[in-house]
Amino acid sequence: MARKGYNYELPDHEVQYGVELRVDDLRVDVAAQRTLNEKRAQTIASSLVREAMGSIVVSERADGSKYIVDGMHRHRVCQILGIEKIMAEVHCGLSQQEEAILFLIKNRESSKPSTLDEYKVGLTAGVPLMVDTQKILEQHGLALGSSSTNSIGAVSGVLRITQRYGPEVLSRTLEVVEGAWGREKTTWDGVLLAGVSEFFGRHGNDVDDDELLAKKIAKFGHAAGWIGKVHAQATGGGMHNSGTGSRTMTCYRLVVDAWNKGRRAGTRIEV
Repeated sequence: MARKGYNYELPDHEVQYGVELRVDDLRVDVAAQRTLNEKRAQTIASSLVREAMGSIVVSERADGSKYIVDGMHRHRVCQILGIEKIMAEVHCGLSQQEEAILFLIKNRESSKPSTLDEYKVGLTAGVPLMVDTQKILEQHGLALGSSSTNSIGAVSGVLRITQRYGPEVLSRTLEVVEGAWGREKTTWDGVLLAGVSEFFGRHGNDVDDDELLAKKIAKFGHAAGWIGKVHAQATGGGMHNSGTGSRTMTCYRLVVDAWNKGRRAGTRIEV
């Protein structure tokens, strides 16, 4: 199954470097930013070396208002310490959506936001990976965040499914695990989702009865039992087999076993 590409892109625009701005003139758009960690800001403030603070990244919108793209904690530090001015790299003429994309680009290799923050900002930015994932989650009445009956905690894992195999596989995966184990917290375990999506990514074109697959998986035990079995088998070969990739492949092989149960030779899936 072909992998769909997802990239962050920005239009050409004017950028001004080394601009001194008044701290009080700067705003924060929470839809295009990570969540402020006040404790982190207080910690930075307690040992700040002003000469090493560097420049923050700011977007100057068409109406002249200035919004912080990257550097929210340094801005907060300035407020705490009563520092009136800060140096900035100013990007001109970006929309709110483009500000969010710039935030993601700037934080890709530096002080990365949490995956959930990146997901939320990515939705504001209209990043296809996040938007496609959100559409599927909404179709299934689910959200990303903390683990619960209607929320999946494995944010990175869900995004990885969409990234690798596309939204269709994510949808089939959610449909099958709910069909097998119902709407429970353990149903949305990241390892189980990864294993089932691996199965569809490899053999989706050979399986035309997802309802039957769900029933076969259910016969092999409830979700918690599957999780325990996956971890036991993945670690059975020693410490080198205990990683996420190993657990994914262990779960994938168990899904294959479930599908093959009772099938005649020639109709089974070979691992």
